[in-house]
Amino acid sequence: QYSCSMAVFMFHGIALTHGFLLDTHRQFPGCGNIVTFSQFLFIAVEGFIFEANFGRKRPAIPIRYYLIMVAMFFTVSVVNNYALNLNIAMPLHMIFRSGSLIASMALGIIILKKRYSISKYTSIALVSVGIFTCTFMSAKQVASDSSLSEEDGLRAFLWWVLGIAALTFALLMSARMGIFQETLYKQFGKHSKEALFYNHALPLPGFLLLAPNIYHHAVLFSHSEPFQVPVIGVTLPIMWFYLFMNVITQYVCIRGVFILTTECTSLTVTLVVTLRKFVSLIFSILYFRNPFTAWHWLGTCFVFVGTLMYTEVWNSLGPLLARGRKRPKQE
Repeated sequence: QYSCSMAVFMFHGIALTHGFLLDTHRQFPGCGNIVTFSQFLFIAVEGFIFEANFGRKRPAIPIRYYLIMVAMFFTVSVVNNYALNLNIAMPLHMIFRSGSLIASMALGIIILKKRYSISKYTSIALVSVGIFTCTFMSAKQVASDSSLSEEDGLRAFLWWVLGIAALTFALLMSARMGIFQETLYKQFGKHSKEALFYNHALPLPGFLLLAPNIYHHAVLFSHSEPFQVPVIGVTLPIMWFYLFMNVITQYVCIRGVFILTTECTSLTVTLVVTLRKFVSLIFSILYFRNPFTAWHWLGTCFVFVGTLMYTEVWNSLGPLLARGRKRPKQE
């Protein structure tokens, strides 16, 4: 019951986060850096107080390993943000990132020399076909946009290709980071909360490289329309309210994932994250009114069915449903 309540709790946080994030990106499309910086800063401050005990607690994993992990984490976050500025629609962005399974499997085979069952390879093939279908249809939409001249259309398509390259790079880098974390946890033990803190605290100096962009959007946020916060009655620019609520709900999501991983199996966590991606995708399509053809839906189904096959949800649900049918006899 506790695990189920945490999953519901996390879903509420995810839905709220996605809503506030979409509102922010819709009004200021290039604001990803200030959103990411705010999230990193909040989680780093919270971790510094409650996890690092104001710097008095020594990390279980040496800092040099965290520095490598942080370099990967920071790169993935920034590249994913910039991809949204390269003619990449939010639905395609989410579908493409759902290909983390295939990236992890490919690097696991290459680096860790892992071998998998036929069902695993089949699921990865489904995910690959789904991503390819959605990517190909999105490419046709960008290339055939009738509102653009031939020269502008070519430029938009080239930017889109660069966006796909950025997403591919971020996907592979994220998978490589996962393998690196796996090897660290085998060597030093699992310290998820500590890793969460250092992954958000150590990259903060890197945001100095993005300071002009962050400052520019801070000024834009300050000039947004005023908004009176319910209950407390304080008036502030609405974009700062969106940013604050996004940071809080994002923190709820991350904490929810951490608690869920300690209470449930990795299979359950993967299932919840997979369902979250599907809900986020539907929400994004409806909110942004993005063109989503039957081919896009087919590709999306391939991605999520392949993901569920990979996690072997069917094998776990069978015994669960069988137990549910067995009712205790009433005397």
